[in-house]
Amino acid sequence: MEIKVMTFNIHHGKGIDNQVDLQRIAQVIKDSDADIIGLNEVDKHFSKRSHYKNQIGWLAKQLNFEHTFSPSLSLKSKNSGNFMRQYGNALLSRYPIVTKKSHSFNYITGLVEGRSLLDATIQINEQLYQIMVTHLSLSPYLHRKQTEYILNQLHKYPHPTIIMGDWNMKPGSRQWRKLTEKVQDTWQTVGIGTGQTYPSIRPRARLDYIFVSPELQAVKAEVIIKSAKASDHLPLKVTITCHK
Repeated sequence: MEIKVMTFNIHHGKGIDNQVDLQRIAQVIKDSDADIIGLNEVDKHFSKRSHYKNQIGWLAKQLNFEHTFSPSLSLKSKNSGNFMRQYGNALLSRYPIVTKKSHSFNYITGLVEGRSLLDATIQINEQLYQIMVTHLSLSPYLHRKQTEYILNQLHKYPHPTIIMGDWNMKPGSRQWRKLTEKVQDTWQTVGIGTGQTYPSIRPRARLDYIFVSPELQAVKAEVIIKSAKASDHLPLKVTITCHK
């Protein structure tokens, strides 16, 4: 069985034309025909910049997907509403989401931008899969601690694991090497070309990754360049089979 997985930093729906257009993001996801989508920089009632919209709730309803959300930053609402203003990572799935957790990376309090790990179990037929979505820090110290935390999580699950997101690292870097001792970089396995995803117009860096545990095999990887104006990152899509 083939599973199509995609990771996409949506920049709260703000494209390179400075327009916030969530419909455009929804169309990119729909056109990709992906089954499981990890999203970074998602707003949930966050601020005026995204019209206080619950972006993941809206996308899930629009596309008819199950969803879950992991806040990296939570602020109290400024008005009388009792909802939290949140920003973080999200997951869309065609398949049932069985369990979901959010792990906060609060190593230094008072940081302007928090980071988190979304950790969900989905079920496809009789098989469970662990799906992790993250967006790591630009700080080398924090990046190392966040990577170590994710690697420690891997030992907790007996089923196949997919880890994806905006890693803010270069292929071949120290943290990349630590990760690829345990999981496969799918672009390195089956990608053709550089796999660069940022910036979306004339990309120069490979920041977005999909890693899989040894039970899984990547058979195709592609950077989606259609609708490059939708965000400042391009989506990465990988087709995976399970040979457990």
